Amino acid sequence: MSTTPVRSVTAQTFEAEVASAAVPVLVDFTATWCPPCRVLAPILHAIAAEGVGRLKVVEVNGDDEPGLAVRFGIRGFPTVIAFAGGKEVARHVGVTNRDKLLQMVRAHLPPGELRPHAATA
Repeated sequence: MSTTPVRSVTAQTFEAEVASAAVPVLVDFTATWCPPCRVLAPILHAIAAEGVGRLKVVEVNGDDEPGLAVRFGIRGFPTVIAFAGGKEVARHVGVTNRDKLLQMVRAHLPPGELRPHAATA
C-alpha cells in the first residue's frame, strides 16, 4: 500500500477515484518535466494528508494520459480541477497556495476542520 495520500489516476481509474468519490476531489494535472508542478506538489500532498476522509487529492500525468487532458481542456500544467459530486466546481491553472486550493472545495467539504500538516504550518 502506498504511503502517500495522493494517488495517481489513469483514464481507467478516473471514474472510480474522482467521479464516484463521496468527498470532494482535487485533481492535479501535472507533468514530470514541469518545474511549477514540482513547486505545487508538496502543497497538494500536505492538503491530502490534512484532508484524509474529508477531501481527496489525486494526480493525472498529462503526458501519460493525454485523453484525460483533452477531455478536461487542459492547456497548461499544473492545472488543478476541483470536483464535488462528480462535477467540476472550480479550476486553477498555475502555482498557487494552500488557502486558494482549499477555497476551491471549502463549500463542499463535510463539517469539521482540516488539520494543518506540520510541513505547512
